[in-house]
Amino acid sequence: MASEIIEKLQWRYATKKFDANKKLTNEKLSVLKEAFNLTATSYGLQPLKMVIVSEAKMKEALVPLTMDQAQVKDCSNVLVLCIEAAMTSEYIKKYFNKVEDLRKTPREILAPFESFLTTSFSEKTEEEISNWMSKQAYLAMGNLLTVCALENIDACPIEGFVPAKYDDYLGLKKLGLKSVLVLAVGHRAEDDLFADMKKVRRGIDQVVIEM
Repeated sequence: MASEIIEKLQWRYATKKFDANKKLTNEKLSVLKEAFNLTATSYGLQPLKMVIVSEAKMKEALVPLTMDQAQVKDCSNVLVLCIEAAMTSEYIKKYFNKVEDLRKTPREILAPFESFLTTSFSEKTEEEISNWMSKQAYLAMGNLLTVCALENIDACPIEGFVPAKYDDYLGLKKLGLKSVLVLAVGHRAEDDLFADMKKVRRGIDQVVIEM
């Protein structure tokens, strides 16, 4: 199994050209949705949401907002990873309400941690909270890329886009969200020259330090 995982990770690459005629099945999309929801996040707060863009005209409209990268037009679906516009005490309270409900944990046991988080976030600046939430989005991106490889889904992670314009076009402000990352998913085109290129990595002996 371990060798199979490595083979899958060797197979994946940042897809430069998608086959516009090949779409992901609903089953594959469901796996990605579940994987996103199961991603580990700091404190378990999940300050994230994922917007899935599938409609052809919408994907085409995203191209000029994505530094003219055709991947968002030709892929099966565009996954936009978003963070909450703010981390409020009410958001934290709702999280602990869910913990109490699902795990049947007495509130008096949860209260100290809930109080700690509420106080901690109230003392942070908006920029600090935004940076913290963005890191959670990167955790989700890494998880999705691995799951895509395991499911034979081609993917291209994208930072080269204009978040403010994405937010406006997708109406994210009304949803209390801000876009952070984009992931184009689908199936590689047969003539994508990058598909068979060797991976350029530093090597285990250069990136792993054993003590």
